[in-house]
Amino acid sequence: MAWRWVEFDEMSAGELYEALRLRQDVFIIEQECIYPELDGVDQASLHLLVRGDDRALVGTLRVVPPGARYEEPSIGRIVVRADARGAGLARRMMAEAVAKCRALYPGRTIKIQAQQYLEGFYGSMGFRTITEPYDEAGIMHVDMVLEG
Repeated sequence: MAWRWVEFDEMSAGELYEALRLRQDVFIIEQECIYPELDGVDQASLHLLVRGDDRALVGTLRVVPPGARYEEPSIGRIVVRADARGAGLARRMMAEAVAKCRALYPGRTIKIQAQQYLEGFYGSMGFRTITEPYDEAGIMHVDMVLEG
């Protein structure tokens, strides 16, 4: 696998297309969730692109700087292609994203908006739930933090 951190402005048109396509395939089509995918936050974010042995994009996420979405730095749009799930890739991606946040924003609390069914997964990585479940575009979510 090939892992690459890239600023939005450094992404090629092809890389941006692949990332948006993967997010659309999972969040909008697979999860049947209509929401504003293009939210104006990608431009300020640092993106992790994970490619499989065939060089196809199998996972992506974004690290959002403080003030762009929340007061805290955050990790979001965490997605793994369906055929790449079950091998721990999401956990490895999250560990990489937390490490990147720690390097860029030392001592800062990291915030995420998690789909509620993944609350246990993020909890196992040290995130703590700070809200009651709420509906976001037809999917129940909770806000979680990882203390700095």
